[in-house]
Amino acid sequence: MHKRVGIFVSGGGSNMRALVEDMVDDHAARPAVVVSNNAGSGGIAWAKAHGIATEVIDHRPFGEDRAGFEAAITAALAPHAPDILCLAGFMRVLTAGFVTPWSGRMLNIHPSLLPLYKGLHTHARALKAGDTEHGCTVHLVTPALDDGPILGQARVPVLPDDTPDTLAERVLEQEHRLYPAVLRRFAAGDTRIVTL
Repeated sequence: MHKRVGIFVSGGGSNMRALVEDMVDDHAARPAVVVSNNAGSGGIAWAKAHGIATEVIDHRPFGEDRAGFEAAITAALAPHAPDILCLAGFMRVLTAGFVTPWSGRMLNIHPSLLPLYKGLHTHARALKAGDTEHGCTVHLVTPALDDGPILGQARVPVLPDDTPDTLAERVLEQEHRLYPAVLRRFAAGDTRIVTL
């Protein structure tokens, strides 16, 4: 039996595509559903075009009611019975109420070498700090933002003429290699750290 994976996206979903395209042949998992808070997400359009179930739960009608938003996500997930959740550019912070029941079964990819630069604007922050290397991290999700046990990291050199955009582009290339490699290992029950 393959593990069933729910993938959360807000935008174009390039990491989601990398995950889905790797979940073939001897991979221990298969995509079960793609979830987004944005009906216009390119990730949702791609998933639909590739015959993957989708669920859209717009956060805006919920206002400040994050518990209500998360309850709606939980209800939408139920019919798809995912075993693992992968956050892949999902631009909403999830509360402990949602995260805790998924403890040890929810992954996230973050564009920095955690524990450095939690939160947003990681590439600009790495450049401002004068770092010589930057990268991305896949970790288990805990209620603390961009925290949790690290499952993989990929490093890229920071070049003298880098801008936040050029650095982001090179890090994204590594994200597309790292996240599938980590999920492949994780779905098979192996939590050793992947280093690229």
